[in-house]
Amino acid sequence: MLIRIARLVCGLLALVCTSLHAMPVGQLHRTTTTATAAVRDADHSANLRITVWYPAADDAVEAPLKIGPPAGALFVSGSASDDAAFAAGTFPVVLFSHGFGGTARMMGWFGTALARAGYVVVAVDHPGNNGLDAMTIAGATILWERPEDLRAALAAVRTDTVIAPHLDMNRLGVAGFSLGGFTALASAGAQVNMDRLAAFCQAHADDPTCRPQKEAPDMTLVKRLHAMESPPLAALRAHANDDHSIAGVKAVFVMAPGPLQGIDPASLAALKTPTAIVLGDADNVAPPATNGEVAAQLLPNATLNRLPNVGHYDFLGTCTDAGRKQVPLCAVSVPQDATHETTIALAEAFFARNLASSAAVQTPSPPKPSP
Repeated sequence: MLIRIARLVCGLLALVCTSLHAMPVGQLHRTTTTATAAVRDADHSANLRITVWYPAADDAVEAPLKIGPPAGALFVSGSASDDAAFAAGTFPVVLFSHGFGGTARMMGWFGTALARAGYVVVAVDHPGNNGLDAMTIAGATILWERPEDLRAALAAVRTDTVIAPHLDMNRLGVAGFSLGGFTALASAGAQVNMDRLAAFCQAHADDPTCRPQKEAPDMTLVKRLHAMESPPLAALRAHANDDHSIAGVKAVFVMAPGPLQGIDPASLAALKTPTAIVLGDADNVAPPATNGEVAAQLLPNATLNRLPNVGHYDFLGTCTDAGRKQVPLCAVSVPQDATHETTIALAEAFFARNLASSAAVQTPSPPKPSP
């Protein structure tokens, strides 16, 4: 109880409280299928990759989650023990969506931190729009299918004999970074409106929201909008404005969200789900003035946290020395550790309040170091 209270206080004060993150973390990988994955995936695979981070048993031995070639990792994004046994008990669940061209693993620093605090985090690699597979025009365009990926992942873990017994489905949240923030809001009930995004970009072509993303510089908005007019995407677009909400979502946490001009403002104004928005005031990819700040003004139950001098890519996994030399996205504004720690503290406090979390049902033990 004292640990939970202290963690909540630390989160409210946005302090660095890493000493409280003491529960070992496990990592499992699963796959399921979705109705449109084959349309979006470059190889026409119907599979959706799922990563699950969770509180692990005391004997779990963690290893760093590295991204990049074995000889020189470019990012380190948390640590976890592959296929470790679950800790005893049931835990609140947080669905997680990565950004444009990202991966679940890239955001492992966030997912493993929540798992260490006593949550089961269910993340996906969105087909055709992730950093492991070839990017496709369909994956970059059919944004309304991203919350359907989270729905499919949740359905898969709820029937998994290893994972399901540890899920407290009465305490369900959703989180996301960048385009994953868009996904999280749609998962909670915000209505996608691609026509509105197109109109905004026709009027504000210089807004960074409307420019090609660094992860796919050849995919201009014009190409993406044109693609939606051709089969089979035209048939799918008819469902863009459908209700993509996931039943039972009680809290939404988003980091540097965008492109929120693709969401109907009236649906944000009607969305009563508690929402926390964290963004950097130096973000020149999803500018706060046309994204996160707009959402914060419309959402009736939102809090907005601005991190000074923080840019968009500061929310990615921690860049290594090799990453800073080789990866343009590693030109971060301020040391990432501080950004990550503040964000984690805010997320833990937010979910503890809004999921009525008694997350750590056992006395936490520190993770064992890798051999």
